[in-house]
Amino acid sequence: MNLPIPANTICDLQLLQQMQVRVQGHQEEIELLKHENASLKHQLDWFKQQLFGEKSGKRLIDNPDQLALGEMLNDIVPQPEGETETITYERRKKQRPEDSVTDQGLRFNDSVPVELIHMPAPEMQGEDADQYEIIDYKNTYRLAQRPGSYVVLQYQRDVVRHKPSQTLTTVAAPSGLFDRSFADVSFIAGMLVDKYLYHLPLYR
Repeated sequence: MNLPIPANTICDLQLLQQMQVRVQGHQEEIELLKHENASLKHQLDWFKQQLFGEKSGKRLIDNPDQLALGEMLNDIVPQPEGETETITYERRKKQRPEDSVTDQGLRFNDSVPVELIHMPAPEMQGEDADQYEIIDYKNTYRLAQRPGSYVVLQYQRDVVRHKPSQTLTTVAAPSGLFDRSFADVSFIAGMLVDKYLYHLPLYR
């Protein structure tokens, strides 16, 4: 004859089963975390070996063998100064390409038009202009850009001589956008427009 199980006992059994399921789930989660922790520790040890091991010049801060900055200099014995020897050599002068129009190496062929911009000397326009005479010209070149084409700007600067004192004066060269650059501001602006507006590579 089977005796009926009290209701409170059934509830206790169900609660116990639920607790066992939760405990089993927590145990699986703990094992997973242990495995992940071991993997991370292994990776950390590998990175320490790469950064502070024998393959690297760095050392850990808490390393007792780490020398402070300047300690190695205390053991250096100053060497007596020996005799000095003067060595001379000759350096070959850099040859300028034959098709260069300037000493700095600006090159272009006849297909590129040249626009001459004359920069007169202020001395030739003053009241004492008769005391000066033009004896030569100096040229400065800039590569400029026009819509759909390029042009070389040739700034012709007067070299004048003051007749009474025989001193020479030259008109200052126009300032460039960058030092020692042949690019005119129109060329730089056109290049930026081509790159960022039309997505044209710089090598073109």
